[in-house]
Amino acid sequence: MVVLIASTTMPILKAEADLFPEGLFDLPAETHAWWVAHVRPRAEKQVAREARWLDVPFYLPLREQTVLRRERKQTSFLPLFPGYLFFRGGLEHRLDILRTNLCVRVIPVLDQGAIHEDLLQVRHLQDSGLPLIPYPDIAPGDPILVVDGPFKGYRGTVVKTKGRMRLIASVRFIGRSISVELDREATVPERKG
Repeated sequence: MVVLIASTTMPILKAEADLFPEGLFDLPAETHAWWVAHVRPRAEKQVAREARWLDVPFYLPLREQTVLRRERKQTSFLPLFPGYLFFRGGLEHRLDILRTNLCVRVIPVLDQGAIHEDLLQVRHLQDSGLPLIPYPDIAPGDPILVVDGPFKGYRGTVVKTKGRMRLIASVRFIGRSISVELDREATVPERKG
């Protein structure tokens, strides 16, 4: 007799490394510039696997998504920024990524400090364990500073979603954002200048 248990969680694919090496954000900027690989549709994880095999430092922010299918919960890990992989290195690493034939183009990053700050903020938001929701590029709103709670010191834009406040953290270079829920009392308007 076979017994099926309803509502069990079944991972579609196991979670893969989304960061390589572990100290990616500590690599020296002089020898490990940030690059952005614009990859073929649904090829982000394969490019990350190739990058790891080629020893190219990379960051592919992933989010966990659980859906109910045929009375079973299925979990998958999807890119927060579909179509993009962030990697570090010199021109030789750029060529390695292009040679995978999974990359449409490699975009050079002119403001290394800004992308490093943006991606480090995304990583910290991931590490918080709170659910992250990808957003398409959004119109700029009022800038805010988080002054209390686990995201104290973070800057972003606040939007209301279903009556709740959400902090939007953006990777300005590719025009993509993610959000996390927070208390309104934890934020103050950020002053320019």
